[in-house]
Amino acid sequence: MTPRERMQSAMSLGTPDRVPVMCQMSIGHMLLNLSLSPVEFWYDAGTFADGLCEMRRRYGFDGVLVSLHGHSPAWRSGVRKIEATGRGEEVHWNDGRRTLHPRDELPLVTGPESPPKPLLQHIRESDLSARVGYIPVSQGLRFAIDPSHECDVFRLVRDRIGNAYSLHGEVTSPFDYYLDLIGHEEGLLGLMDFPEKAGLVLDHFTGLLSDLAIRICLAGVDAIKISSPYAGGGFISRAFYARYVLPYEQRLARAIRGQGVHVYTHTCGAIGDRLDLLLEAGVSGIECLDPPPLGNVELSEAKRVMRGKAFIKGNIDSVHVLLHGTREDVVRDVRERLRIGREGGGFILSTACSVAPGVLPERLVMLRELAEQMG
Repeated sequence: MTPRERMQSAMSLGTPDRVPVMCQMSIGHMLLNLSLSPVEFWYDAGTFADGLCEMRRRYGFDGVLVSLHGHSPAWRSGVRKIEATGRGEEVHWNDGRRTLHPRDELPLVTGPESPPKPLLQHIRESDLSARVGYIPVSQGLRFAIDPSHECDVFRLVRDRIGNAYSLHGEVTSPFDYYLDLIGHEEGLLGLMDFPEKAGLVLDHFTGLLSDLAIRICLAGVDAIKISSPYAGGGFISRAFYARYVLPYEQRLARAIRGQGVHVYTHTCGAIGDRLDLLLEAGVSGIECLDPPPLGNVELSEAKRVMRGKAFIKGNIDSVHVLLHGTREDVVRDVRERLRIGREGGGFILSTACSVAPGVLPERLVMLRELAEQMG
């Protein structure tokens, strides 16, 4: 089997020639292990594509996840200067903002204050954007999407990896856009105080994201990840998940699968009480399934619940095992993941969440080696 065929078999709940291996890597991990400008890696589509493909090659992964898209070819026109710092590089923008790009973590934005968040109770649909203009990467950090170049990076990566490897895109959950727009604290309170308004915002973003996801599908991806980090038990209850996350991600998943493309949900932390709800969204698979102490999901229980319903992509602890564990800890843990996960197929070996920045590269090379030995 080619790596792409191997991934396709696992995502279709089949049993490939061996368990495929594909991890999501943090920006920090990639920058610490690539000889690339942090600024160029973040803003330039070609540099980003080169970096992703080089990391795939080094670790022998069966696919590539493209987490950022919509890079503007004209990004330099807004730059006054770029300075090297002890931590990485800093961009001085024409509008007075500064963005520090460290090598070991996400960018940090400083400068003129952002406009105040809108009040949920006063929002009308006409106030909301007519397109998805950004990716809410993290709290307050947005990656701008150039509408004329939304899918360029997917085509660049496909050109580099050919048809031999699996290519995955990513869209962010409507719930994340809601929290980014309103603010995390006010957004969570708004679910109780102004549920109709919250529904209006979620419905609006779901429509826009469904259209965006279809355009990504048409760019030739094999799967799309729905990034939904704020939908775990540490943020909202099972009942609120069923009301404010499930129906909107369900619509998004339906749009993607309607294009004949696999879709999987990435939700961090404690999701053991809502695995059945994640499955109700109609996704092809679920990623993370963080094991204790990061989360509360045991792989054997997840296999029991999800067998024949959705594939599993996980669930190695990137912090306690890959980062802080010994080599023997890694071997023991990965062998156990493979032993449990390979039974009945539908399993992709991966870290539960992103590969932590400081994880040694040789630890990730081991994943492929162990999969070939006993996967």
